[in-house]
Amino acid sequence: MRIKTLGAALLASTCLFSAAQAATLDVAVDSSPAGLDPHLVTAFSSVVVIGDTIYEGLTTIAEDLSVQPGLAKSWEISEDGLTYTFSLHENVTFHDGSAMTAEDVAASMRRVLNEEMGSPLASRISPITEITIVDDTTIALTLDAPFAPILTSLAGIAIVPSEAEMDTEALQQVPVGTGPFMFSEWVPNSYISLTAFDGYRDAELPKLDEVKFHIVPEAATRQVGLASGQYDLLPGVDPATALQLQASPGVTVLETRDLSYTLIGINTSRPPFDNAVVRRALNMAVNRDEIIAAALFGNGVAAGPLSPALQAWALDPATFDCYSGDAASAAALLAEAGVETPIQAELLVLPRQDAKDIAQVVQQQARAAGFEIELVNKEIGAFVQDWRNSDFDLFASANGGNPDPDGYFYRTFYGGGSTNVFMYDDAEVNSLLDEGRTSTDMATRQAAYNAVQTKLACEGPIVHVAYGSLSTAINDNVSGFVINPNRRLSSLKSVEVSE
Repeated sequence: MRIKTLGAALLASTCLFSAAQAATLDVAVDSSPAGLDPHLVTAFSSVVVIGDTIYEGLTTIAEDLSVQPGLAKSWEISEDGLTYTFSLHENVTFHDGSAMTAEDVAASMRRVLNEEMGSPLASRISPITEITIVDDTTIALTLDAPFAPILTSLAGIAIVPSEAEMDTEALQQVPVGTGPFMFSEWVPNSYISLTAFDGYRDAELPKLDEVKFHIVPEAATRQVGLASGQYDLLPGVDPATALQLQASPGVTVLETRDLSYTLIGINTSRPPFDNAVVRRALNMAVNRDEIIAAALFGNGVAAGPLSPALQAWALDPATFDCYSGDAASAAALLAEAGVETPIQAELLVLPRQDAKDIAQVVQQQARAAGFEIELVNKEIGAFVQDWRNSDFDLFASANGGNPDPDGYFYRTFYGGGSTNVFMYDDAEVNSLLDEGRTSTDMATRQAAYNAVQTKLACEGPIVHVAYGSLSTAINDNVSGFVINPNRRLSSLKSVEVSE
């Protein structure tokens, strides 16, 4: 039985690091995290700090988007496909020094599924109906129906100490995980420091002593800092900065097709956006090629509901008849449907440069179709709060993708889904999503998701804008970094920094 209380554990986690910090990786990011609890936050500003650094899941997603063992070294699947039995690595330790056991895994699953906790990740594992602790290093998860994406979904469910199961506050400020780095210090609006975890299950890792995330809101300041050597790595570089950094000596810009996309979100509970014709008209008015050229400096492709990186799943956006970029046709559609114009709405804007630029272009394009849109700019904490509370007409933001369509679609578009802030509920889409997640036949799943994409593209609660090239800039003194399309800095544990 664990002796430490969670409070003591959190205190300990700030102290157990080596005083000798010979190798520090200085990372510059654009905004402070919206919190550090892996079951409550989804913002990129939080995930970049805690995902695959402080926390780990039973599985993990490799750079080629394949599912690999994480805290589970192996698993077995029952003949009926309903029970997954995971064998955990032995001698895994939390950053507070306590042993991680199957009870912690069980508590983490219960925590995410608990409605009172309100985790935005709940839909990812909602088919789990029974959790059985076999012994300290073995746990069985039983499903209510076959669930093809389960192993992919579990990669996003961090394992936390069981003491945190009903605590909504402690891990937001001081996270405690099993990952290669442990939380050290958070100076608001300045930096967050992670230090190497000496008790990590792989004795050869991490190779760094410290990772320091500097909060640097201005892109130009981050760019100058990288070029001068003040910073070693810039994750998620915006297109304009990436273009300029490519010409900087001593800097390498790594690129991959992004699973994440930029979007205009629509609150379908607020008239007239509860009308599918209005949503179709907004999609028609948006000229994605113009946005990519003007706001993303040509760095991107028009976005359908799935990233082209998912070659087995994504439909070509050219097949969507609403992707005309024709404001006059959009205005005519509204007039024909008897929708009164101008349509007045507020557009909440994520405090990120690409979102701001996209919002301005969309505002101009939509005006020609009969939409009068006012831009509303808030700091990240207020933005996230309004987003979670569905307190918006429209919002401009970026959203994370997933290697399996279910990981994105179900939580986002299913009626009552854990990140369905759009208040969208369509019986046909719900049925197709149920079919897609419960079938184990690839052809059946593809047919279901093809139909979902076709409907969502024009009449769903999102104007999908663009998939860009995900860019990370590193100094030449950094080795071992590999860019991951899921935006997690999973390779940091293998990174080295030379003088």
